[in-house]
Amino acid sequence: MGVAIRTAGEADRELVVGLLDAAFQDDPVSGWVFPGAEHRRTTHPKLMAAFTDVVLAHGRIDVTEDGTACALWMSVPADAPEQDDAGPAELRAAVDPDNERVELIGRLTAGIHPAGRAHEYLWMIAAAPERQGQGLGTALITAVLDRCDQEGLGAYLEASSARSRVLYERLGFTLEGCPLDLPEGPRMWPMWREPRA
Repeated sequence: MGVAIRTAGEADRELVVGLLDAAFQDDPVSGWVFPGAEHRRTTHPKLMAAFTDVVLAHGRIDVTEDGTACALWMSVPADAPEQDDAGPAELRAAVDPDNERVELIGRLTAGIHPAGRAHEYLWMIAAAPERQGQGLGTALITAVLDRCDQEGLGAYLEASSARSRVLYERLGFTLEGCPLDLPEGPRMWPMWREPRA
C-alpha cells in the first residue's frame, strides 16, 4: 500500500510545526541548541515555526495525507546566492535572543552547504513519534528523489543523528565532505545524492 502525499499550504502550518516539534524534541542537535529540557519544551516550537514559515514562503512542504509526517524541501539553483549573512542573527532575535546557538547552527550549516550545483535540499523531515519507523519518511523522500532522477538533479541534507544517517545511506546519500562537529556538541553529517540514471 502506497503512502498518499500532498503539498502543504498555509492552513497546514500548525500541523507541520507540531510534527517537527514532536519529532525533534529529543534530537541530538535540538538538545544542543536548547540544552535545558524545560527551555527546549517551550522555545523549540518557535524555531520549528520559523523554519516552517521560511519553507512555506520559499520552498515546498510535503505532508502525508493522514497528517502524520512531513518533509521540508528547498530547490537550490546552481547559481544560488550565498546565504544572507543577517539571516541567522535575525532567526536568533525572533526565536531566542539570548541563545547564541540558534544563530551558530544556521551559520555552521550554511558554511558546509554545497555551492554551484543545482539540487533539492531536504531541510527537515518528521514523522509523529508513534508513526516513526513505518516507512513514511522513506515515502516522502523517495517521491522527490524519483523526480530528481528524472530531472538529473542532486539532493542534499544534513543528518542530525547516526540513526537518520543510516536511513539516508540506504536511499543513496553519501557523506559530502567532512562531518560537522558542533562545538561541545553532537556531530552532523552533510550528505549528497547524485541522480540515478
